[in-house]
Amino acid sequence: MKLSALLDGHDHHVLHGHPEVPVTAGVTFDAGHVTSGSLYVAVPGHEEGGPGGIGRALERGAVAVLTEDGALPDTELSGRVCVVRVSDARAAASLVASRYHGEPGGAMDVVAITGTNGKTSVSYMIESALRLATGARVGVIGTSGSRIGTERIPMPRSVLSTPESPDLHYLLGHMRDRNTSSVVLEATSMGLLQRRLDHVPVRLGVFTNLTQDHLDDHGTMEHYKKAKLRLFAGLCERAVVNADDPVSAEITALMPGAVTTYGLDAPADYRASDLVVDAVGTRFTLHHDGRKYPAAIPIPGRFSVSNALATLAACHLLGHELPALVEALDRMPPTPGRLERFTTARGVCVIVDYAHSPDSLEKVLATIRGFATGSVITVFGCGGDRDTTKRAQMGEIAGRHSDLCVLTSDNPRNEDPEIIMDQIVPGLTSTGTPFDRIADRRAAISRALSAARRGDIVLVAGKGSEPHQIVGEQLIPFDDMTVVRELDAL
Repeated sequence: MKLSALLDGHDHHVLHGHPEVPVTAGVTFDAGHVTSGSLYVAVPGHEEGGPGGIGRALERGAVAVLTEDGALPDTELSGRVCVVRVSDARAAASLVASRYHGEPGGAMDVVAITGTNGKTSVSYMIESALRLATGARVGVIGTSGSRIGTERIPMPRSVLSTPESPDLHYLLGHMRDRNTSSVVLEATSMGLLQRRLDHVPVRLGVFTNLTQDHLDDHGTMEHYKKAKLRLFAGLCERAVVNADDPVSAEITALMPGAVTTYGLDAPADYRASDLVVDAVGTRFTLHHDGRKYPAAIPIPGRFSVSNALATLAACHLLGHELPALVEALDRMPPTPGRLERFTTARGVCVIVDYAHSPDSLEKVLATIRGFATGSVITVFGCGGDRDTTKRAQMGEIAGRHSDLCVLTSDNPRNEDPEIIMDQIVPGLTSTGTPFDRIADRRAAISRALSAARRGDIVLVAGKGSEPHQIVGEQLIPFDDMTVVRELDAL
């Protein structure tokens, strides 16, 4: 496809060459991924490229470059290379990537989920409900990778929960070409802020909740909220929102007449009552349009019912029958790394969960306390290079709900794990709960398992189904549940 067609209607200025040059090898932000025929987008600050990568991209065969800088690169430019200046490289990339792949999102029902907690769980629930109730082929794009049903789509391990726009439209095109009818994707705050979804036709935007997280990226909760609200300021046709969260009122004001609500406490279009929670799941009554439906999900907790309500509302709005959706949720498989359970040979229940924010850790531990008959032992830490203000809070929450805590490393990244733990300790000590401090995560899990007795519960929190630990710039293979099973087999 010619560069001129990819940029048609978008404000741009040609600095060198001719925009009729054909782009035949895709769109990328990564200079190292450029091949002959590529369009290279020089996004300022991007780790794998940026303006400093233009020379390398041209050496590798890029036929066109989009840049925000008016200066031409020092590299000698051939006549077939076209360099174009745009005011916002990310905004331009969203458009050209969509066009390059034939605007694939328009061929499917796209559901985008945003919120602090619940994005991955709701995406798994929607995929399960649609597949089990209708037999549909459903694509999922998010924290746990990209797939169509059980078919994994290979992508680099560094791909984000909401992929950069060139990767996102590639994935959507891949799913369209394999007869996928619906796609569920996680819309993170940074993904929305960086305009990765700008040219994805989102049929339904789902809002779960807003609690403290990602202040390292956004600075304040107000900025964090505004990033989330971008989804509902022109990027989606309709919204499904959590009436129990005050942000839902702002979304309703942004999209009058186009909002459907769900909730446990506030009046809502889809509501639940009569919750009964145990270790294997939750039973409840669904209320919608004056009718009641007995319902159950194989996941314990009030927050899981809230996620189920979001799922039922979204799938029903897509045109599917509510009774069949309710029945499908009762049969859905567990979501990897979300209250994922395993019982050891000694009769200890181990739960692995992704909870890595104060709100999510509070909810998971409160749920476990609700059905625990023995002691609760919590293994947790906090990620490095992330919001430091939540560390002591998470220590206090873990201590308040646990009988023993084992403090350890999460993804330390470029921080010293000992310093991270130092910042968690004041919250823990304020509760008086005993704790061990073991930076090595495998050793910490081993300590928790050895301390537990039959009937106790060990929660391993923070990483869920992540297959690696991030130490420095390295991705070191490490899966919490795999480690639990290995230690149990010793």
